[in-house]
Amino acid sequence: MRAVIIYMSIHNGNTKKIGEVIAKRLEAKLIRAVEAEVEDLLNYDLLGFGSGIYFGRNHEALLKLLDKFPTVQNKYAFIFSTSALGKFPIIHDYHKALKRKLLRKGFKILGEFTCRGYSTHGPLKLFGGIHKGRPDKNDLEMASRFAEQIKKTYLKESELRGD
Repeated sequence: MRAVIIYMSIHNGNTKKIGEVIAKRLEAKLIRAVEAEVEDLLNYDLLGFGSGIYFGRNHEALLKLLDKFPTVQNKYAFIFSTSALGKFPIIHDYHKALKRKLLRKGFKILGEFTCRGYSTHGPLKLFGGIHKGRPDKNDLEMASRFAEQIKKTYLKESELRGD
């Protein structure tokens, strides 16, 4: 299994922490979206895409990077994020735009993970931010379990395809 994680973590390093845990569990390369080259990424079978949530969606750098991808076959993806606000599917789906792009490009999405992250963005800075200490030990453990589940699902899919 060749895996890579493409991420954007801007303010407090929340998403990078989650990405590092997932990368370790998957033995994956970790690379910032703004430094990623599509030609290199096409050499991987399993791609993780992660970012903080900005104005209700994943970081624009991930979305723009996906626009550069050709249509792919036999490529798997997963999505992860950190956010100051909880994800309420009835109201909003933070990963919607990213999922849509991945599916249009031919990726099979194996799963999604999100957790709270420390935020000092905008007016929150005046109050010292919210969710200080997040992602915490529990969040990191959940991210590790998520990665293990992604690995199992990927291996099962590969077996079904006869890889």
